Formats: sequence, C-alpha cells, structure tokens
Amino acid sequence: MEKRLYATSTTSVKIRCTSMSSEISPKRKYELKKRADDMAETRRRITEAAVDLHGTVGPARTTLSAVAERAGVQRHTVYRHFPDDEALFLACSTHYFTTHPLPDLTRWRAIDDSQARLTRALDELYAFYERTEPMLSNVLRDAELVEAVRPTLAPLQEYLAEATEVLAVGRSARGRRREILVAALRHALEFHTWQSLVAAGRITRAEGVELISALVEAAAPSRHRATA
Repeated sequence: MEKRLYATSTTSVKIRCTSMSSEISPKRKYELKKRADDMAETRRRITEAAVDLHGTVGPARTTLSAVAERAGVQRHTVYRHFPDDEALFLACSTHYFTTHPLPDLTRWRAIDDSQARLTRALDELYAFYERTEPMLSNVLRDAELVEAVRPTLAPLQEYLAEATEVLAVGRSARGRRREILVAALRHALEFHTWQSLVAAGRITRAEGVELISALVEAAAPSRHRATA
C-alpha cells in the first residue's frame, strides 16, 4: 500500500512540476528576449556615441571615457561589448556605411556610354563625399596614426576598386595605356581628389566633375568618341 501511495505521490509531483515548468517557460523566454534586446540597445548606443565622436574629434582623439559618457554607460560596459579598439572601430564602420550608403554601382553599369557613365558616377560619388566629409576627413587622417582604424576603410577601398573596373569598361586601353587609365580613374574617385578640387579649391561639384572627366578621357578615350 505504501509503495502504491509513494508511486502515486511521485506521479503527482511530476505532473505538478511539468505544469509549473510550462507556466514558467514563456516568462523565461520573455526575460531572455528582453535581456537580448537591452544588450542590443546598449551596443547600439555605444556604437552611435563612438561614431559621433569620430565625426567630430576623430578616432585618435576619441577616449573610452568620452564614449561611455555620451552613451550613458559605464566604462566597463563599453569593454564588455567591445573588448578592444578594433572591435569598436569595425562596429562603427559597419554602422556608418549602413546609414550612409555609397552610390549604387548597378546604376552606373546600366549606362552604355563610358563618358556619360563616368560623369554620372563622379557626380554621385562627389555628392556622397560632400555629405560625409567630416567623418572621412577624420578617419583618413587618423588612419595614419592609429593602426586599428585602417581596417575600417576596407569597405570604401573595395568599393573604389570595383568602381574603377565598372568605369573602365568601354574605353580603348591596353597594356601601358590601361595602367594609365586605371591610375586616372583611381585618382578621379579618391576622396582627397574631390576635397582638393571642390572643398579646398572652391569650385563647384559640376566643375570638378567636368575637370576630372576630361582627365580620364585624355588618359583613354571612350570607344564611342574614339570611333566618332
């Protein structure tokens, strides 16, 4: 009799535990989700705080204390999310280029005439540089001083390399002439080229586009114009 009662009692306990577990499970899931959301929000605030400072004082002058203060967290919280400069800088780069996307290369590829394609590309890229000048100026300057900053420029450099290939299509250039064309295009696309002509040289964006387009055309005429 005692054995059966014990067995019945054990079964009852198991049923109650299972019932309690099913009741607690949704609450636990909610707590885990909220914790994950809170951590993601904190990480976002830290990243945006660092991005703001990079755009004003530059990465080299951005201190951990300043990032923590602007994000409204403690220094150890910043360390918990970003254990080193490389992690923080890469997060900043990803965030910045997501919120400030580079011009779409597919639109340039759709233009058959190489000179018209170049004009469109330079106008859009130079407009991008106008919008992002404070950040790019600071990051490019500090990349020479802080090694951890250099990998953050990889997305921009990869984009410019692909843009060069897109803009070289349709131009009569082989061998050494091809090398000159690539050099001219890379020079045309660089931030410092825009900065020296338009920002510092004080000519308009349209004038800068016209001037640099003529440089590329001199390096290697488009096939359309070469056969015209």
